[in-house]
Amino acid sequence: MNLASTLFLAFAMSTDAFAAAVGKGATLHKPRIAEALKTGLIFGVIEALTPLAGWALGRAAAQYVTAWDHWIAFGLLFLLGARMIREGLSAASHEEEKPNSHSFWVLALTGFATSIDAMAVGAGLAFIDVDIFSTAATIGFATMLMVTIGVMVGRVVGATIGKRAEIAGGLILIGVGCVILAEHLGYLN
Repeated sequence: MNLASTLFLAFAMSTDAFAAAVGKGATLHKPRIAEALKTGLIFGVIEALTPLAGWALGRAAAQYVTAWDHWIAFGLLFLLGARMIREGLSAASHEEEKPNSHSFWVLALTGFATSIDAMAVGAGLAFIDVDIFSTAATIGFATMLMVTIGVMVGRVVGATIGKRAEIAGGLILIGVGCVILAEHLGYLN
């Protein structure tokens, strides 16, 4: 996987966390940079660890599926991207209660919930030649930046941009899956 694909993947993985951060920022009265950085750091660390866990699980199964690895990576990325697009297009059916302040545990739980897809992506990356540590670090750093920005602008822009970011992330995941498939099938060599 090349640098451009890694950066697109990192951006795509961070969009759902950005959407959540916009919502978190919208619940705070004049969020300070310290709150935004704390939120970004928590989300970023979790988002960096989950692809490593998924990669380890995928590597354990790699010897059994090497002939189909590119199709598996494509399928996982396609399904995750489609799910993100669907969620981005769906209207919120109800408003969740919004906290007045964000505790570590609430942020960690939200960060984990938005990083489940990164675990599946990590499992898919186990089947291709990729430096998982730099990829996971890039995903974590991108998430930290996106979440920090999301908290700071959330009060101003509200949840509308969050849905659009999730759709964009889904499209990018599908695009990365297509690039992986095309590379392995020899179309981009």
